[in-house]
Amino acid sequence: MFPAEHGRTESSDTLRVATFNVSMESTNYPSSGLPPGDDVLKKVLSDGNNPQVKNIAEIIQRTAPDIILLNEFDYIKSQSDGVRAFIQNYLNVSQHGQPAIDYPYVYLAPVNTGEPSPFDLDNDGKATGTGGDAWGFGLYPGQYGMVVLSKYPVVHDQVHSLQTFKWKDMPGAQKPVDPTTDTPWYNEEEWAEFRLSSKSHWDIPVNVNGRIVHVLAMHPTPPNFDGDEDRNGKRNHDEIRLMADYLSPDKGEYITDDEGKQSGLPENTRFVLAGDFNAADAGDKHRPGVIEQLIDNRYVNGNVIPESEGGREHSTEPYSRRFTAHWGARADYVLPSRYGFEVTGSGVFWPEKASPLYRLVKDREASSDHRLVWLDVMLTGK
Repeated sequence: MFPAEHGRTESSDTLRVATFNVSMESTNYPSSGLPPGDDVLKKVLSDGNNPQVKNIAEIIQRTAPDIILLNEFDYIKSQSDGVRAFIQNYLNVSQHGQPAIDYPYVYLAPVNTGEPSPFDLDNDGKATGTGGDAWGFGLYPGQYGMVVLSKYPVVHDQVHSLQTFKWKDMPGAQKPVDPTTDTPWYNEEEWAEFRLSSKSHWDIPVNVNGRIVHVLAMHPTPPNFDGDEDRNGKRNHDEIRLMADYLSPDKGEYITDDEGKQSGLPENTRFVLAGDFNAADAGDKHRPGVIEQLIDNRYVNGNVIPESEGGREHSTEPYSRRFTAHWGARADYVLPSRYGFEVTGSGVFWPEKASPLYRLVKDREASSDHRLVWLDVMLTGK
């Protein structure tokens, strides 16, 4: 049994928030016959017939979040060709007998992945503008993008995006150093322009029956695919720190958004952090002091750990119940503020192998190498 089948009663005081890395980027669909680019996802979404995306839609229908962040959903500027096509052709259509679901409200914006820089950021002797030379690793602009779907109105004129925030502007930034030369990995010109966020950092206010919930969304870079300079590991740490400082009223005074406005949350703000943070909290993939910036933050309720039976049987590790990715880690998080919420439930959509629903997660080709993570909260206070 899974949450939507438990007969959850929706009310003005309850909210289900989820995150799901859906792997809906163009290289995931080699049968399209198209080169990597946003035209691939446009084609996949155009007719509602892709079996992998149908399974993703079914998972969302079965869990029925009120607000959901989708990571690795390629950025397509035309919503009718992208996110609205996904809603109309997949979510609005019953999958395997599940009730259709609708999201009238959407937040979509550009990301740094695949966005060309003029520099040789990976120091391979060529400034290609793509791959490791883009502001965030990607083969084309918008690869590995993200989007928020909501049943409640998004307050668009109060959104803050930190897509272009410069790494150099973070006090005490973990600036990468080339250990072979003991010099900075990025030269002065590169460091002056380098964007900290590998995709983007968003503060999206959502009006839930008159009360504002700030959805704090991000997808930090994986802390690997680099060398001894650990440039991606340091970037992952500081991407997570950026959001931790943003939500901490006493630490975010240095942060300005893409419009040049000083940004951050004041005391007594209701928020939910969501995303694939690429930061394990236990095991061989855990890097001490990284995810702790959030789960041990005094403004964040990090006590509730979503779990699944599928994760438990996936590994012999004693903490595998908390895994959210097939490759064996808790990478995806939904973390509420201590203020303004009472947590009433949580979970990871990962059925056991004996379940008839295991077909939805049996491998990456079934849906994704990540699992949907959800959290139920009751809104308290004003």
